[in-house]
Amino acid sequence: MTHITIHNDLIQGSDEWLAARCGLLTASEMKLIITPTLKIASNEKERAHLWELLGQRITQYVEPHYVSDDMLRGQEDEVFARAAYSEHYAPVEEAGFITNNRWGFTIGYSPDGLVGDDGLIECKSRRQKYQIETIATNTVPTEYWIQLQTGLLVAERQWIDFVSYSGGLPMCVIRVHPDPTAQDAIVNAAGEFERRLAEKLAVYQEAVATRKMVPTERRVEQEMFVTSGGDDE
Repeated sequence: MTHITIHNDLIQGSDEWLAARCGLLTASEMKLIITPTLKIASNEKERAHLWELLGQRITQYVEPHYVSDDMLRGQEDEVFARAAYSEHYAPVEEAGFITNNRWGFTIGYSPDGLVGDDGLIECKSRRQKYQIETIATNTVPTEYWIQLQTGLLVAERQWIDFVSYSGGLPMCVIRVHPDPTAQDAIVNAAGEFERRLAEKLAVYQEAVATRKMVPTERRVEQEMFVTSGGDDE
């Protein structure tokens, strides 16, 4: 019995893609619930993410988010990085979203590409200072490690190539293999997070059932953009 579903037809960023990942723990956000030392996180970011996913599960709606300059650049650079990888390394098949429910709950991952039957790629658009550091150290930045391990866990693949891209500088490719210790910690943190989600959902449902509430309707919202972003995607 397979636990994996690959949504080849979904376009990342589309309404259908947002609907598929609504309310799910995903690889890119796993760093919010587990620390770099593989401990279960207990801080404001973790709690905010819990309430955000709970809201999505209750409403089946993903609120608009800010899109920074770095994120916009990253969307464009991903296309160039994938093309360069396909030309110089191996053909890449695009896939919108992957889910895996092997653990009694579902974790999602939006890969930047599938490589054969065994591999994945994860492309990152980098500012030049970070690209130069990555090339010099030949090391995957710590902030991406949990995402890469979660992607491997969800897709159940043997390796993932971290593709670090910065226009005007050499593209850096670093291969990463599954780390059983990290993946066990990810599953443990995700399971505890799901337990807390269920607990808070029960509290919410009791509040709605026992207190006077006034129904409201959602107004049409448009995605908001900002003109300044952070250092990295």
